[in-house]
Amino acid sequence: MCIPYTKANANTTNSICRVTASEIILTIKMSEQKPGHAPMRKKNKIRMIIMLAALVLAHLVFFAYPVFRICYWLQFSSLASLVIGLPLTLSQILSRWIMRVFKTKVTRTLRYLADFFMGISPMLLLSVFCAESLIFFKLVEPNHAAVCSVIFSFSIGFFGIYNASFPIVRRVHLDSSMTKTNLRFVQISDVHIGSRSRKFLVKVIQQIRLLKPEFLAITGDFIDSSGIDANELVSLKQLDCPIYLVIGNHERYEDLEQIIERLKSLGVIILRSSCSFPREDLQIIGIDDKDDPLQVEKELATLDIDQNIFSLLMYHRPMGFESAQKAGINLMISGHTHNGQIFPFNLIVRGAFRYLAGLYRGKTGNLYVSQGTGTWGPTMRIGSVSEITLFDIQKV
Repeated sequence: MCIPYTKANANTTNSICRVTASEIILTIKMSEQKPGHAPMRKKNKIRMIIMLAALVLAHLVFFAYPVFRICYWLQFSSLASLVIGLPLTLSQILSRWIMRVFKTKVTRTLRYLADFFMGISPMLLLSVFCAESLIFFKLVEPNHAAVCSVIFSFSIGFFGIYNASFPIVRRVHLDSSMTKTNLRFVQISDVHIGSRSRKFLVKVIQQIRLLKPEFLAITGDFIDSSGIDANELVSLKQLDCPIYLVIGNHERYEDLEQIIERLKSLGVIILRSSCSFPREDLQIIGIDDKDDPLQVEKELATLDIDQNIFSLLMYHRPMGFESAQKAGINLMISGHTHNGQIFPFNLIVRGAFRYLAGLYRGKTGNLYVSQGTGTWGPTMRIGSVSEITLFDIQKV
């Protein structure tokens, strides 16, 4: 059960409740599985084959086709085309493997270049498609079309880098009768330290300090690489307000327990199916990210939500909003979608998530989905923005 707010625990960062039931892990050894599990294993194998086939197809369409087509238009020899095209086609696979084995400035640069190519590949593919039509109707020479395609794609890519380098402050104003005084806090999400540098985090923290929030809420994917030490995160200590964080999917993919220890050493409060009462009229609930679409519903059922004060739910994915409203949550904040980050993936992500970006008003509560403060993969944004979200909750 959640520990209610009292003056005795008001000033402690330990006014956090944990739910023992939600931390029980049931482990079933493969050797003990019954024959009935065989169809499930077969289904998983089929799913893996489909995913692998889709990955290969994506590499051929987005990477191989436009590169080899441009090489052909520029009349490169077969050997030259292979030397250029093969590394670019396999750039994502090679760069990620190299970064896992050798973590140096050189390999980081190679990863950055590979991600840049991945970022411009949709635009390169689009421009090559357009060039194909122009060449077919003999409206342009192939070599001119090739050069224009490259220039167009790189120009869009450089704009995307600039756009992703300067997070905007998005202000959200809400009214509430559940607070005794006005409330101001900041949300950041999907910072992706690892993909993004220590300097980027310093810049973000400087912006947050100017906003003077009561607390900072980090809604997951703060770190996306293993081996991130406390020195890369030390700028968090420049904030003179509490910092709350929930686990995102990328923290789960890496060395989660070590990440948690590093963050705790910097004073970050990790909410894992738990809640905190920073003041008497506010309850903050945090839930771990999980692939289960019913995660919010299940975890909220194990917590006591005080219906007499303002309740803020932090969950990485914009899922479970209806369940949050039923539980009496006043405001749910999420991230994860990046608003697609790079066109045309915006359109694909829109089909995958009902709540993509921005403020959604429900019957009894609200949901805000951040576009993300950082970036994953290519350090660029095309058709989206990096944001720091400032919430002003006005007492009515």
